[in-house]
Amino acid sequence: MSWETTVKYAVELFSRIALFTFVVFLMWRAVDTPLSDVMNLSIILGGMLLVFPVVWLARKMLDRHPTKNGVVWITMFVQFAVGNLLGAGAIRAATTHRDWSDWVLPVPREIGLVLVIVTGVVVFLTVANLALKGFGAPFFIVLSRKLAADWMYAWTRNPMVLAVMAFLLSLGIWFQSVLFVLWALTLFSPALLFLIKVYEERELELRFGASYLEYKSRTPMLFPRRPKG
Repeated sequence: MSWETTVKYAVELFSRIALFTFVVFLMWRAVDTPLSDVMNLSIILGGMLLVFPVVWLARKMLDRHPTKNGVVWITMFVQFAVGNLLGAGAIRAATTHRDWSDWVLPVPREIGLVLVIVTGVVVFLTVANLALKGFGAPFFIVLSRKLAADWMYAWTRNPMVLAVMAFLLSLGIWFQSVLFVLWALTLFSPALLFLIKVYEERELELRFGASYLEYKSRTPMLFPRRPKG
């Protein structure tokens, strides 16, 4: 490894550690800090809507700088921004759901709790799958070094996205909150899918080339299908 490559890797690693530390701090503050109703709505609703222009601008930047170095840095910061918006929104929605004027979902809480546990385990397994087969971690923590195409990723290109959306829906059932379920379906999920479709698919195509295009052609984007062959 050349000196220049070593320096670039060190700078990238330091930046990821610094951003990750900052996100942990922000998420901790999102849990503990009491906010006004206006601020909560701004984070829960406005944050989801803000994802769309952020992703659109990031895609424009990616198309202008489709080099390996450009992809790495643009991806790091767009995932940092979107991760904060989605993460803070989900945390505030979960911690303040009792304050919402709401319709009660007529499903026993025990069923919701079981679903939360099951989907939570699946989320963990998708993270482990990405780490073991792609040598990466969610969002900007570690950008995958290999194309993850085995295990859960053989059934769908985005098992983690599907698991996270299922986890949030399970939370809404556990909370017995119709509004939380509607928020997850109409705001959080579309924002996350917009990130995947508009930005991440192009980013993966630039990094992995023909191997990603071949994987994309045989594997569904979201809903699982039995692998061919």
